[in-house]
Amino acid sequence: MSQRPMREPLMIEPVPASFWPAPAKLNLMLRIVGRRPDGYHELQTVFQFIDRCDRLRFEVREDGLIRRLVDVPGVAPEDDLTVRAALTLRDATGCRLGADIRCEKLLPMGGGLGGGSSDAATTLVALNRLWATGLDEDALAKLALPLGADVPVFVRGFAAWGEGVGERLTPVALPEPWYLVLSPPCSVSTRDVFMHPELTRDSVPAKLADFVAGDVSNDCLSVVRREYAPVAQALDWLSGWGGGRLTGTGACVFAVFDDRSQALCALEQCPPEMRAFVARGLNRSPLLAHMEMLP
Repeated sequence: MSQRPMREPLMIEPVPASFWPAPAKLNLMLRIVGRRPDGYHELQTVFQFIDRCDRLRFEVREDGLIRRLVDVPGVAPEDDLTVRAALTLRDATGCRLGADIRCEKLLPMGGGLGGGSSDAATTLVALNRLWATGLDEDALAKLALPLGADVPVFVRGFAAWGEGVGERLTPVALPEPWYLVLSPPCSVSTRDVFMHPELTRDSVPAKLADFVAGDVSNDCLSVVRREYAPVAQALDWLSGWGGGRLTGTGACVFAVFDDRSQALCALEQCPPEMRAFVARGLNRSPLLAHMEMLP
């Protein structure tokens, strides 16, 4: 009997009202156009959310303590981005409250889907409301950037053209297709990719119009393909479905489909060693929709 693919649920259940969503993102293109004196890279990218989310729950504490209730393998509590985000907000506002934080992880670590950054953004947005600290979106985005270059786009919650280290964001209206996302059995180190001697760092700057016209290149692709064989294998398999693309530095790769039925057909034939799921592209984050439903 053949082994079945490690398929995730075909449709993600709505996040319960008591939980806060932390959606994944895809980088639909990624260009590295320079390197700054501080070592960070100048990027151009396009962010779009998908309806695949981690789920976070917060219980306000009166004693000021910030506690992570669910251990994350390999991540100490003080290094956890949800804990760091809570401490950042508390210190910036002088709030005397604390929180117990429970995170249900559905997004793979080291996958390029922005799970940790999204968790941090949801923590900032949720605790800003639960603690009644009253910061606006711009103030939250400013606090978000030191936590990670991807955190501001999750705070703002709109698909965007990103520049700088990814923090200069221009909202964009994109098609919202269906994606088949493969998560190869490896974790890619973003730091190692950006330090790789063969990484392209001097691409000619592009414009959003170039992306719209079909430029979906990712300057990290050649390095990741060479250094991570499972990613190369996943990309090769997706070539039979219109071509595979790398999100961020990976490890996750994806293909684009016009409708859900096509994406599900590809999912059924996914290699058994690959975790995979189908998701809808979203220009507006589920986090914003969740905020609107709150009393």
